[in-house]
Amino acid sequence: MSDLKARLQADMTAALKKRDQVTLGALRMAIAAVRTEEVAGKVARELGDDEIMKVLTREVKKRKEAAEAFDGAGRAEQAATERAESEVLSAYLPAQLDDAALGEIVDAAVAEVAEQTGERPGPKQMGQVMKIANAKVAGRAEGGRVAGVVKARLTS
Repeated sequence: MSDLKARLQADMTAALKKRDQVTLGALRMAIAAVRTEEVAGKVARELGDDEIMKVLTREVKKRKEAAEAFDGAGRAEQAATERAESEVLSAYLPAQLDDAALGEIVDAAVAEVAEQTGERPGPKQMGQVMKIANAKVAGRAEGGRVAGVVKARLTS
């Protein structure tokens, strides 16, 4: 069992003993998502910490989107619950990059693609730049944020 999965389960047990319903609910859903991912596909497998982080990132994103939807429907109590669960799961993820650090990583990725192709990359090379940038970001920024910075760098 991976360290992160063991930590999630231990924290879930602690939340159960404390009767912390928000934390308990968030961790139960996260562990269920991890188990679903483990049995998805043709062969069941044990997920590593990196793969579990991707699942947690996806779960945090779902919670944020649900909170926005609840806000739009005038259901503030459910929105607050979703935000609280999002914060619980965010504690298991690495710290998010600020805009300056993300810009530096994207600049390095653009330079790497320029070195490979021998010319300054344009919008057509966005996929190549994104591949390199996402590898360096490794879950510390949402894909949409990375794509926005890459697009700005390639069109300027």
